[in-house]
Amino acid sequence: MNQTPHTITVYAIPNCDTVKKARDWLAAHGVDYQFHDYKKQGVPVEKVQRWMQTLGWEPLLNRKGPTWRKLAPEVQAAVVDAASALTCMQASSSVIKRPVIEWGDGALTVGFVPEEFARHAG
Repeated sequence: MNQTPHTITVYAIPNCDTVKKARDWLAAHGVDYQFHDYKKQGVPVEKVQRWMQTLGWEPLLNRKGPTWRKLAPEVQAAVVDAASALTCMQASSSVIKRPVIEWGDGALTVGFVPEEFARHAG
């Protein structure tokens, strides 16, 4: 595939099954990228704010994962808008759906959808 001159960055945690599928897809298609482990490196608040401005807060908040399920009911109930979602994501980065990918073409995606990857990677 043609590589873009801009860097592709994958924001995620390495042991997530969805992230493994995404990384395998990128490797199989010869796509170079940087991996940002937000468990170890954190996620700058400016990044999350930009992601929320681009995608909205709902697609970024993983309400199906184990991290969300382990949150106290009152913490879950308090997440009602962008500000409260940001607070939750900053307190527990594992509640951010993954992977979040900043593509070389400037696009931003969440999760692993092969068709979206193909559209942005080439």
